[in-house]
Amino acid sequence: MTARTHAARIGSQTLDLPVVDVGGGVAIALLITVDQGLHFLQTAGRELGEASRDAQPEIVVTAATLGIPVAIEVTRALGIDDFVVLHKSPKIHLADAVSAGLTSITSRGEQRLMLDRARVDAVRGRRVLFVDDILSTGGSAGAALDILAEVGAEVTGAAFLAVEGAEGLDALTARGVPVYSLGELPLLEAD
Repeated sequence: MTARTHAARIGSQTLDLPVVDVGGGVAIALLITVDQGLHFLQTAGRELGEASRDAQPEIVVTAATLGIPVAIEVTRALGIDDFVVLHKSPKIHLADAVSAGLTSITSRGEQRLMLDRARVDAVRGRRVLFVDDILSTGGSAGAALDILAEVGAEVTGAAFLAVEGAEGLDALTARGVPVYSLGELPLLEAD
């Protein structure tokens, strides 16, 4: 039996992504950024940086883990020298982190997104572009925006390789956050 795939357009690039069942009769085209290679990430980061330039960020913030390579390339494309990672693993330096709970379409159970207090001054009072791989339900993005608001950052935009369905897009739009992306991924019926 041949595995089901979906041809996804991400900016100027096309990827053949595996379709995976996420439960409830829903399947997604799964984009794992760390499996795509440097050329894909460099090109996508440059294109996403250009697409989100109007947000005029002073710093980029991302969520671990799959957003990290995207954020590095977007930060580079925007000519910014620093980015901040919101962590999901409770490492020792995060014992007193600013945090928010979240659920994600690709993860089981509730998770926490955490900002190391040592990095709060990097975002407080600054224009922030939140960058991640995929915007689906808006769980990760919403938790990130909650954390950034709590520490006094000004989120001027959110940028994603692709938007999957309307739920997350609607949630960010309702919060007044401009959303930038390079493509759309469909929510599919599971086999």
